[in-house]
Amino acid sequence: MVISSIDLKDGHVVQLKNGKDLVLQRDDADKLIGDFNKYGEVAIIDLDAAMRNTDEKGNTKNTALLKSLLRKGNVRVGGGIRDVKKARQLLSLGAEKVIIGSAAWNSGRKSAEDPILNTAFLDELTSAIGKEHVIISVDAINGKIALKGWTETANIDLIEGAKAAEKYAGELLFTCVEKEGCMQGTDMSMVKSLRDAVKCRVVAAGGVNSLEQIVELERLGCDVQLGMALYTGKVSLKESFISCIDWDKVDGMVPVIAQSMNQEVLMMGYSNREALEKTFETGKLTFFSRTRKTLWTKGETSNNFLNLVKMRVDCDRDTILATVIPEGPTCHTGSWTCFTTSPDERSTMERLYGTISERFANPKPGSYTATLNDKRVREKVMEEAEELTEAEGKDEVIWEAADLLYFASVLMYKEGVTWQDVYDELDKRHKEK
Repeated sequence: MVISSIDLKDGHVVQLKNGKDLVLQRDDADKLIGDFNKYGEVAIIDLDAAMRNTDEKGNTKNTALLKSLLRKGNVRVGGGIRDVKKARQLLSLGAEKVIIGSAAWNSGRKSAEDPILNTAFLDELTSAIGKEHVIISVDAINGKIALKGWTETANIDLIEGAKAAEKYAGELLFTCVEKEGCMQGTDMSMVKSLRDAVKCRVVAAGGVNSLEQIVELERLGCDVQLGMALYTGKVSLKESFISCIDWDKVDGMVPVIAQSMNQEVLMMGYSNREALEKTFETGKLTFFSRTRKTLWTKGETSNNFLNLVKMRVDCDRDTILATVIPEGPTCHTGSWTCFTTSPDERSTMERLYGTISERFANPKPGSYTATLNDKRVREKVMEEAEELTEAEGKDEVIWEAADLLYFASVLMYKEGVTWQDVYDELDKRHKEK
């Protein structure tokens, strides 16, 4: 599958040829990550950090922008990550994986007897965050590992280095530097040699310029990281996503599981190529009816549409997980999901928050929520917190905790804070420990 790349330099989104010559520059990173994340993971690379263009605190002109993007998609981040502290910080801020480049290698290697890797650093890193969160760059120039923003090479053979690096990484990212940004296709023989040499996930980058090559790499068992081909319109993410599904295996009809933003499974249906194309074009989940032999968009008669947020394929490329925002019940029976009999969404903090938002936006006669001003809601939070501390027995604690969470949600709404913001902060604290 395709991983879209957002390369940052001097506070802008850029694309460089051979890692040095500016080809394009733009300033719509928020829009880009929203578009890219619909189809797959997103790689964000701080080129200035990779080139050591940092201030005394280790920040670059891209730092603020990069941090703002980390929780807006399934993000992997790279560029200048040279210590465990920074890696942990990036994960705590929302990155799912970190890409380690020069810091992974023994740049001073002179002979075959010298170590290939910076094992002291990698041992500490994997111990701290787990190898599943680590991607090691095996970027190469003429078959040798490229370092320091691709400005020099080490005396390390690509395949030899990849075999050693696999021990410390959940996946390897290979960029054929000579091909990077040139739109002439990548070095397929080198990618194949790399794929044959290691067992972990391999992502190929650098020069990939066509849907045909993406599919060829997919058939080799490699994912593709794209930059220039996307920005120039040479390759379509929609076509790439659809083409990388194993259509032969699923006999032209791929299962699609729909889940809510809260990861509640809503329904399952089947889609062919045309149905997926319509889903991406309209933003509404569309299936193929095997009984009626025709396309159908969920909600086309009931108006209970499933609005697409993103799609992901499984590891075998034969099942799709679609994250959606439902407009009303999903099941034709009127149930919220096809796997329950309840007509309502299950209770969550997000559902409570949504109800509170609706009450303030469209006050109903007699609505208690709509009467709560800033002063009163703060008083109620303090009052309910005290009552919770004084509660005795399970039932009383449940009752008072529910009251406190309700008033806390109202206060959060008034301050523009969502439950996801709170979850993100808790996740950040967990990963910093």
